Amino acid sequence: MTANLASPVAPATARMKRERAFSIGMMLLALICFTALDSSAKFLSRQLPAVEIVWARYLGAALVAIAATRAFRRPRLFRSRRPALQSLRTLLLLGSTVGNFLALRQLQLAETSTISFLSPIFIALLSGPLLGEAPGRARLAAIGVGFLGVVVATRPGAGALQPIVLVAVAAALCNAGYSLATRGVAGHDSGQTTLLWTQGAGIVAMTPLLPWFWTTPSGALGWGLMAGMGALGAVGHGLLIKAHQLAPASALAPFGYMQLLWMIGSGWLVFGDWPPAPTFVGAGLVVGCGLFLLFYERAGALEK
Repeated sequence: MTANLASPVAPATARMKRERAFSIGMMLLALICFTALDSSAKFLSRQLPAVEIVWARYLGAALVAIAATRAFRRPRLFRSRRPALQSLRTLLLLGSTVGNFLALRQLQLAETSTISFLSPIFIALLSGPLLGEAPGRARLAAIGVGFLGVVVATRPGAGALQPIVLVAVAAALCNAGYSLATRGVAGHDSGQTTLLWTQGAGIVAMTPLLPWFWTTPSGALGWGLMAGMGALGAVGHGLLIKAHQLAPASALAPFGYMQLLWMIGSGWLVFGDWPPAPTFVGAGLVVGCGLFLLFYERAGALEK
């Protein structure tokens, strides 16, 4: 009797393990796509203005999103129940993209990646005034150490704390606001509608500026990277969405920090940049704080 009762459990457990492993694999592939996207943007920044790079990234992603959702056959997908919040969300993403691409022009991939990991720390900080959640001493301590990690990683004592670092921090803050806004629209609009709105601000804001900034890419590589950025972003987000459908966010979040390894590797292979020791130390502090906040929130959820 015991064997008969237990037999359905084993296949279900095995299936869950396979789905969890598959979702982690998709998460890692998504991070590779995002690393390739940032590397392409940094490479193109040697010859093209940031406005053109941002425009190409959003246009490519919009075309992929429209094709994937078949939006022209279903125009209702463009209608949002929360258009004001969707507009704010896409503006915040545009701010994050512009700030990140500007930072990539001057900073190493490892440095921009380290600063970008301030986003979950900013989310913990903003959750108080926006969601009515008191940050608490543990959160505030983690936030403080996380900012210390950025200071260490950018080596102010060596004269490396440039104004562009503040631009990267602002990009991380915008990304945190974008994440909170995405949570806000999740219960009102479908994922397809949200995906279509995501590209809106980038296209609307950047297209009118193109005549003043346009520079023709040199060679097939330049055109290929411009075309590929949008596809990389769309595929990466698609993988990320599917991964979160198969596994809880708490199980996937720790693997998000693997992107720092991809960024270090890409910086070394493509640009010949190897981060100095302070960058590794600072990155360790930021990642450690992010993981602490993750497990702290998980423990709090289990207690409720």
